[in-house]
Amino acid sequence: MTGSVEDSPATRRAPSIVGPPSLVELAAATLRRMIIGGDLLCGQRVVENRLTHELGISRPPLREALRVLEREGLVRQVPRKGVIVTPLTLHDIYEICTLRAEFERLAVRLGVPVTESARLRRCRQALQRMDDAAVTGDESAFMECSFEFHLSVVGLSGHQRLEDAYRSLQLQVMLSMALNRKARQGRESLAEDVARHRRLLSIIEAGDPEAVLTELAEHGDRTFLDGIETKVDGHTDVALQWLRRQREKQEEQ
Repeated sequence: MTGSVEDSPATRRAPSIVGPPSLVELAAATLRRMIIGGDLLCGQRVVENRLTHELGISRPPLREALRVLEREGLVRQVPRKGVIVTPLTLHDIYEICTLRAEFERLAVRLGVPVTESARLRRCRQALQRMDDAAVTGDESAFMECSFEFHLSVVGLSGHQRLEDAYRSLQLQVMLSMALNRKARQGRESLAEDVARHRRLLSIIEAGDPEAVLTELAEHGDRTFLDGIETKVDGHTDVALQWLRRQREKQEEQ
C-alpha cells in the first residue's frame, strides 16, 4: 500500500514558502538603521508620535518593532521615561573596543600573508560596497558596509569560529562605529573614510602582518573618545586606565 501525499519524501523535502517581510520586520529594520546611522543616538528617548509619522505606520506595529529591538539590546524600557536607545557606558565602550581589536589582531596573525585569493576578493568587494554607499551618502548603509569590510578582514583568518564570534558583536561594534563616524563629521568625509580603508587593504595585500597590525592600531581613529567621559556613565577604573592609554597613544602618533 502506498503512502499518502503528505508522507512522500518529495513532500517532506519541499522547502517552506517564505512570505514578504511583515510591517513589523520592515519597521524594525528601519529603526535599526536609524540607530546605527546615528539618527537615533545612544540614550535618546524614542518618541512614538514622531516615528509613527515618519515611518507611516500605526502604534501597534511600531511597538512590536521596538520589542524586537529590545530583545536585540538596541533599546530598553525605562520607568517614567519610556523607550530609549540603549546607552553605552564607558566600560561598555572599553569592552567593545578591546575585544574587537583582539579579534582583528588574531585574524591578521592567522591570515596574513593571504594564501587564498577568494578571501582577498571578499575584502575588495566589501570595500567597493563601502565606496558605493559613500557616493550615495547613505550613512546607515555605509556603517553596515564598513562592518562587513572589517568582518572580511577577520575572514582572512579562515577561522570560522573567530568570524562567528566577531559577527556576534555586530550591533555593539556598529554602535561604537556610529559614535566615531558622528564625531568625525566635518573632519572626514565618507570618501576619505573609504580611502583610509583602501590603504589598510593595500597593506594587507602587501603581505606583511606586522605592517597590517601597525596600520590597524592607527586606522581606528577613535575621535569619539575625545571627552567621552563627560558624555557617558560607567566610569570603572579599568575603563579609565584604558582611556588614558588610548590618549597617550594618540599623542605619540
